[in-house]
Amino acid sequence: MTFRLTSASAALLFILALFPGLGQAQTATSPSWVQGFHSRARLLSGGPRGDAWLGGVEIALDPGFKTYWRTPGDSGLPPRFDWSASDNVASVDVKWPPPSRQVDAGGTAYVYHDAVVLPALVKPADPAKPVTLRLTVDYGVCKDICIPAHAELTAAPEADAAQRAALEKALASLPRPQPLGAPGDLSILFVAPSGSDRPGLKVTVRAAEGTKPALFAEGPENWYFSTSEAGPDGAFAVVVEDKPRDASGPVPILLTLVAGERAVETQVMLDGSGQPR
Repeated sequence: MTFRLTSASAALLFILALFPGLGQAQTATSPSWVQGFHSRARLLSGGPRGDAWLGGVEIALDPGFKTYWRTPGDSGLPPRFDWSASDNVASVDVKWPPPSRQVDAGGTAYVYHDAVVLPALVKPADPAKPVTLRLTVDYGVCKDICIPAHAELTAAPEADAAQRAALEKALASLPRPQPLGAPGDLSILFVAPSGSDRPGLKVTVRAAEGTKPALFAEGPENWYFSTSEAGPDGAFAVVVEDKPRDASGPVPILLTLVAGERAVETQVMLDGSGQPR
């Protein structure tokens, strides 16, 4: 998935270039919390999980502030992770709990409020040798305007029961992959052409009564989407806002449906013009 550099995001990067200390962590390296702009971050360690080590990143936010999902929406900065300084690490697979949808003067954003735990599965290069995690993370922190925050975190994995519980809870919240039209009380049932002048989809879903479902759409590089709230018929409109000029199908699109504490994700295909196949 990719991040679209909107005018608002470009302005944030310009501010950061003018004032390089803005949003920097107050403590350069720490095994626990590192303070950032109206936020703090730390590495979590939960112990072995299969052939990997269960770790993660926790970002806690001051009241009224938010940070962003991997796809931020109309504006914002998604978290960026650099694990390259780690010792004996072959790969780190960061997982993403479902976000909330927020509409304000800046447009529609996909965000986390209060705090978020991003689990990560860490695979050692040599399972017989110790691992040391060194992470540089940059993330946006926003209230009325957004400021980039920065933290440098270091930890040697050690099993921590409380952190393990927080990581397992975050893993349990991850969207469950399922096919189009899957049975159950939370499902993406089918997609159809939008029926408007703009390319896109009409997405019909099923969600439990009393919940307010939200839908998020992501595509390959240089494909960008906007998604409406559910209409009176319970369907969502997904509009292709931009795409490569020479796009050709099939184009995989990941739809994430969130309702209450549950989430599912379903992959659908578009043709090069942005219509469902």
